[in-house]
Amino acid sequence: MAAPIPRIDHTLIGVPDLEAARGAWERLGFAVTPRGRHIGWGTANYCVMFPDDYVELLGIVDPTQFVNRLDLFLERRGAGLMGLAWGIDDAAAVHAALASAGLAEPPRALARLLELPEGDVMPRFELVPLASGATPALSSFCCRHLTPELLRRPEWQEHRNGAVGLEGVTVAVADPDALAAAYSILFGPDALHATPGRLDVRVGPHALRFLTPDRLRRRYPQLVPPAELPAPLVMTVRVTSLEATGAFLAGRGIGQWQGAGHRIVVPPDEATGVVLEFAEG
Repeated sequence: MAAPIPRIDHTLIGVPDLEAARGAWERLGFAVTPRGRHIGWGTANYCVMFPDDYVELLGIVDPTQFVNRLDLFLERRGAGLMGLAWGIDDAAAVHAALASAGLAEPPRALARLLELPEGDVMPRFELVPLASGATPALSSFCCRHLTPELLRRPEWQEHRNGAVGLEGVTVAVADPDALAAAYSILFGPDALHATPGRLDVRVGPHALRFLTPDRLRRRYPQLVPPAELPAPLVMTVRVTSLEATGAFLAGRGIGQWQGAGHRIVVPPDEATGVVLEFAEG
């Protein structure tokens, strides 16, 4: 039976310079939250909030503290899409569903200080760490929000580029077929669709796409597939009007490609190492 994981909660983008990353995403037309600092860790973040999901820009502010391997990622990639967090409503149920197969650790608490002008507040979360084999080719964990009202202020969800939420993530892999069994355990066989060189996984309203380098080149001809696989590369964001989004980006002098299936693609040098794709819907 598939675990009760109904959606993607957020994507994680590792950056070497948090302030530069904030500026880059604001230039792309996103509203960015005030800075958050993880309590007891050496990391901090800025977030791009949507009504049901969000993007986390994650950087190191104190390398002498625990940074959860972000330093190794930055040494290898410089910046880019690290992985994602699954949104869950019941941490105990998810752990119970997966622990017998050795795929999940017990729930643990996480909090961060969100630096507001009127004073710091403390968003709190409950995490369920997943074993490395639970989501092959993709680093992930489960996240339950205990204080969602602290993060989802209306003014933080109004984006000048028309963005309204996440559509999905695309990962370059050598052999998509080899991933099917693991993702079927998590989401059920009906959520999977395999074609030559590609595996699609539906997670509620969100899509995961695992593509071979050849299929990636067909979908994104301007993109050079990475030599090191697997590699999360593309984050797709839904917008209300693709025409309006394209005009906004052009007005900012931001490079863009026309993507497959009526989409706009922003190259990684414009979006802190992420191939940023916009789709209408």
